[in-house]
Amino acid sequence: MQTMGHFEEGSPRSIRDLLQDAPCNWGRWGSEDEVGAVNLLDQTEVLRAVGSVRRGDVFTLGLPIGTEKGDLVWPGRIPTQHYMVRDHSHYANGKVAVDPQYGGSQFADDVVHMYVQGTTQIDALGHVWYDDTLYNGYDAATTVGGLSKDSVVPVAEHGIVGSAVLLDVPRALHREQLMAGEEITLAQLDQVLAVQREAIQPHDIVIVRTGFYRDVWEKGTQGLPVQEVDEPGITYSKEIADWFTQHDIPVFGTDTMDNEQTFSRRLGLCQPMHPFLINRLGVSMLEMLWLEELARACAQDGSYRFCLVVAPLKFVQATGSPINPIAIR
Repeated sequence: MQTMGHFEEGSPRSIRDLLQDAPCNWGRWGSEDEVGAVNLLDQTEVLRAVGSVRRGDVFTLGLPIGTEKGDLVWPGRIPTQHYMVRDHSHYANGKVAVDPQYGGSQFADDVVHMYVQGTTQIDALGHVWYDDTLYNGYDAATTVGGLSKDSVVPVAEHGIVGSAVLLDVPRALHREQLMAGEEITLAQLDQVLAVQREAIQPHDIVIVRTGFYRDVWEKGTQGLPVQEVDEPGITYSKEIADWFTQHDIPVFGTDTMDNEQTFSRRLGLCQPMHPFLINRLGVSMLEMLWLEELARACAQDGSYRFCLVVAPLKFVQATGSPINPIAIR
């Protein structure tokens, strides 16, 4: 990975230093809670989300998995491997006989080896921690051999249905896409909302488009220097932290692998928003969302609010889950 270069003097040297006075939701929903801010998406919020649907248009936000051009994965992770274990060739060469009880029917079968965070996915609340403590105070030792606390299952069992707002940053700034390593500031988020004539309401799901990987989807990942991932996005500041807590944002997603400025030049830290949002606030993070068609539709009619439905798979003790979120406008 890239080195992070020069940082401002006086920057915090650790996540502990950075977040020592940051807002925290531990205990807010009880000492046994493993769902976090998704608890905010109750029946009232579901009805509000459904009420935002006007056209009935559906957009799927998951990326294709196992493409010939190559899947986008974080450095060190292996792209999805997909194997056919039964297809027509097995019958044609006599390796598998047609079972008479099926009346001539034949079947295909396959198997997949993949990282649960190897495509469009949701982070479990036990995915990131510091000071040996997970979200809501659970001991980090509970991750050994699988997450017995703060796995993806509690959020998957709750489900995610809420009113979402797309913040199309490059379009509002009259640009094709954001540049590598670019920081999205709170002032820019406010500017985007003003351009879109939209406002964040309490318990809104916030989705940010950067357009950073537009070329990758057209040309494939082979030309992407993944060993030098340097994505644009928000990074930690007191103002950003207050913005998330004041609006009680339960879910945050982007079209990047990291959901934030990978290397915060200002702070001298890598991925500081992950421990803040996941560990401190219990916010669920959605990564690698496909937002292009949705963004075009929002721009065409000037409406950036929609109902978002996310159903993580119930992978027992897992750090996350592949997802194919559904946006309904």
